[in-house]
Amino acid sequence: MTFKDDPTASTRKQDHIDLAFASQVNDLDNRFSYEPMLAAHPPKIWGSFSFLNKTMKVPIWVSSMTGGTEKARTINHNLARACKDFGMGMGLGSCRQLLFSDEYLKDFDIRGIMGDDLPLFANLGVAQIEELFKANKVDLIKNLLYKLKADGLIIHVNPFQEWLQPEGDVFDLSPLVTIKKLLDIADYPIVVKEVGQGFGYESMKALMQLPLAAIDFAASGGTNFSMIELFRSNNLEQEILRPLAHVGHSAEEMVNIANQVIDELGDKVLCKEIIISGGVKTFLDGYYLMNSLNMPSVYGQASGFLRHALGGYDALYQYTATQVKGLLLAKNYLRVKK
Repeated sequence: MTFKDDPTASTRKQDHIDLAFASQVNDLDNRFSYEPMLAAHPPKIWGSFSFLNKTMKVPIWVSSMTGGTEKARTINHNLARACKDFGMGMGLGSCRQLLFSDEYLKDFDIRGIMGDDLPLFANLGVAQIEELFKANKVDLIKNLLYKLKADGLIIHVNPFQEWLQPEGDVFDLSPLVTIKKLLDIADYPIVVKEVGQGFGYESMKALMQLPLAAIDFAASGGTNFSMIELFRSNNLEQEILRPLAHVGHSAEEMVNIANQVIDELGDKVLCKEIIISGGVKTFLDGYYLMNSLNMPSVYGQASGFLRHALGGYDALYQYTATQVKGLLLAKNYLRVKK
């Protein structure tokens, strides 16, 4: 195309002049080397890859969110459509309500929307797993997975949240003991995640030696369920206990912890995949963290998707499409600095 053949050239050049001063950038992102000489523009797709024994098309995970509320069906159904359209995996919000009743099943019943090829995981708290063992009703988990046509189970570990929650459950066993008990009898994949404060070194080391399908960081920096419960409590508890919500580990710190454990344990690492979530605000955060981790991974988001899934589908579609567009450019032109 010559200059004469370009009908938008004059307008575009005027835009460049008008926007020149407003477009100066001084705060550089020093996590990357920008290499503009080494690749053509990327194709419009990331490329299929295996994760949690299913096929994904972009390395984005829709992290567990909600169910059993007035807006839950709209949110989950919109998210399922986005997963289908872009090839993402998804973890459901807590499915506790479905263990004994199908009243809210339609809020969570999204396999028909997503299709069978993408990973979809149900979600229960470790407190519910402990209760099911006590009641000799652990088989209800398989029934739950069957109803949802889910590929496996996410167990969320949340001792701070339960302790601070007015209606919270008390653990009689450590989460590690309960999870090991379930792994001994389960014939379905299990993912373990925290709920907004992440895992320290000793917890990560213990988890990575278990035959888990994946670990979901749910690190500090995103939605923090300890803080949510404090907001639901009285003013005195909010004032005194608030510092607890500021304890935890960032996703970047947890990547470093995971790499340390991988180096130390070698073949003793049985968990082979990671969902990097918690404080992943942009696609560049996700791209940086995935390329810093020495293990196959995707990055997860919750609040970003939630914000755009509350209404019509168009906003969520555009939000996801723009992330994918950015990821494709990053993949071709950015190298993580070591």
